[in-house]
Amino acid sequence: MYIFKHPDISEESVCSYLPDRLWRFCYFFADGVSAEELQTLLNSGWRKFGSYYFMPFCEGCRLCIPLRVRALEFAPSKNQKEVLKRCRNVRVEFRPLEYSEKIFQLYAMHSRDRFGNQASREDFILNFYRPSCPATQSEYYLNDELIGVGFLDVASEGISSVYFIFDTRYSSLSLGTFSVIKEIEYAATQRLPYYYLGYYINECPRMRYKSRFKPFELYNWELETWIRA
Repeated sequence: MYIFKHPDISEESVCSYLPDRLWRFCYFFADGVSAEELQTLLNSGWRKFGSYYFMPFCEGCRLCIPLRVRALEFAPSKNQKEVLKRCRNVRVEFRPLEYSEKIFQLYAMHSRDRFGNQASREDFILNFYRPSCPATQSEYYLNDELIGVGFLDVASEGISSVYFIFDTRYSSLSLGTFSVIKEIEYAATQRLPYYYLGYYINECPRMRYKSRFKPFELYNWELETWIRA
């Protein structure tokens, strides 16, 4: 691992998940992170985006809880089986990272329609196609049309979900849920025991979906260990 900038603490700003609170992060920038080094970081509650590695460092708040699914034991719920049935004609492929203009256009559509943001090609490539650790991508096709892409980091004991984009014209398919199911299954086929879903925040409605993929474990910040929920 090559560390460009040793851990530092960010300035406080309004929390994107709980607007009545302030957040800040402990962070550093790194490259050349091995699968084993990434596993050590994930095991300690760190997340990453490109070469930016971070964990919450909020005064008096520990509501962002790392969550990982036990991939080898995962079984879809009744609702998740309905999503699988709805997406039965969607083909899924896992492959090495490979940029294409089609993927960027999908990202631009997703950013505009879901968040009202204008996408930057330069930032997109920097964040997703200059990996600082082992990485792969999942691709979702309907009638040979690309309708979704997932970006995944690969650690020695698990797959970590970084980001998922989809064609918003197919929102009715619940591709977000479908992608999590297929990526958990992919981790299991690789005999990797864990699928990391990032931070779970029960107080934030849009983050509660993560607890629907069972069985899962939550990281206890105080005990510095993972506990099965």
